[in-house]
Amino acid sequence: MKRVVILGSTGSIGTQTLDLIGRLRDAFCVAGLGAGHWSPALAQQVEHWHPELTAVGSPEGAPSDATVIRGPGALEQMVRDLGADVVVLGTPGMAGLPACMTALRQAARVLLANKETLVSAGATVSETVRAHGGTIVPIDSEHSGIWQCLRGERSSTLQHLYLTSSGGALRDVPLWELLSASPEQALHHPTWNMGPKITIDSATLMNKGLEIIEASWLFGVPTSRVSVVVHRQSIVHALAEFVDGSIKAQMSVPDMRLAILYGLSYPERQSVNLPRLDLFSLGSLTFEPVDEARYPSVALARQAAGAGGTYPAVLNAANEIAVELFLAGAIRFTDVVALVKEVLGRHDSDGGCDLDSVLAADRWAREEAHLLTARRVRAAVSRWASRTSGRSESGN
Repeated sequence: MKRVVILGSTGSIGTQTLDLIGRLRDAFCVAGLGAGHWSPALAQQVEHWHPELTAVGSPEGAPSDATVIRGPGALEQMVRDLGADVVVLGTPGMAGLPACMTALRQAARVLLANKETLVSAGATVSETVRAHGGTIVPIDSEHSGIWQCLRGERSSTLQHLYLTSSGGALRDVPLWELLSASPEQALHHPTWNMGPKITIDSATLMNKGLEIIEASWLFGVPTSRVSVVVHRQSIVHALAEFVDGSIKAQMSVPDMRLAILYGLSYPERQSVNLPRLDLFSLGSLTFEPVDEARYPSVALARQAAGAGGTYPAVLNAANEIAVELFLAGAIRFTDVVALVKEVLGRHDSDGGCDLDSVLAADRWAREEAHLLTARRVRAAVSRWASRTSGRSESGN
C-alpha cells in the first residue's frame, strides 16, 4: 500500500484525488493533507481520512493539535516528516514549491498539477530530479496526454508536440466586447470544471503559454517544438508527432480524474469505473489555429521562455496577481495580459535561475504588478477629476 500526501486537498485536484483513493483503498492510504488555511472542508477530510499529519499555511483557525502543523513552512515540514511514496501537488501558485523540492529529494513520486513549479523553477527542479531520483508525473490533462503518447517511444523520434485548448469561456465573444467581459462570464467554462484561477487562465490562454514552458522541461524539447491548437470539444488532450509523420493522440472524456488515476497507478493502469468515451456519439472533432489577436498571452509566454533566467518566474507571478485583480474587479479582462507584459518589460534578469533568484523575482513581480495597478488607478482618478473640473468651469 502506497502512502499519499495531498497538497491542496480541499481544491479541485485534491478532492478528485481523494475520490479516487476512496475507490482504491487496497492500494493507497492518505498519510497527509495540506491546505492554505483551516476550513470546514478540511476538517471534514481530516475526520474522514484520519491522516497522520495535516498542514495549513495559515495558523488562523487551525486547532491546537499535535497532528496539525501550522505556519508558512507547514507543507514542506509535513512532506519531510512523512516521507510518503506519492505527493500530489495541487496547490496553486508557488506555495507548494518547497514541499515539491523536499519530496523529490526523498525520491518520491510527485504528481504535478501545478504549472507554476516548472515554469518558474524548471532548471532547479530538473536538477533535483537528476540528483536524487525522484519522479515527476504530470496530472494535468494535456501533459498527461503527452506522457502517455510518448510511452515506449525513443526521444530521438519525436518531431513536435501539440497541446489542445478549448479556447475558454470567451472564445466566441467579439474582440471589442472583451473590454467589458465580467469575471462571471470568464468563469463560465464550456467544458471543464476547474478552480477560478485556472479558468481565467483558460479564458486568456495564459494556461497554454505556461504549459508550453512546462512541456519543454518535462519532455526535453525546445518551446519552438511545442504548439497550441484550439479544440473546442476537449476530447483530444494532446498530440505527439514523430519524425516519420505519424501522430499519436490521447483522447478521453474531459474528466481530470483520468489523468490523476494514471499518475497514481503509473506505470500500470487501473479501472475504477470512471466515465468512458463513446466514439459513436462524438460527432466532429475540430482543430483551429490560435488567434493571436484574441490570445496574445501565448506569444508573451514564448518571449519569456526565450529570455530565460527568471523571466518565466516573473511571467507566472505577474499573471497570478493580474488574475486576482481581475476577479476582484480592480482591472478589466483585457488588462490581465497587458499588465503581465508591462511587468515583464520592467524586469532585468541577471541570467541566474537558482531557487533564491526565482523566489526573489517572484516577489518582485507581485509587488510590481500591484504598484503598476495602483499607479493606473491614481492616473485614472486624476483624469476623471480633471475632466469633472473642466466641465464644472465651463458650466459656470
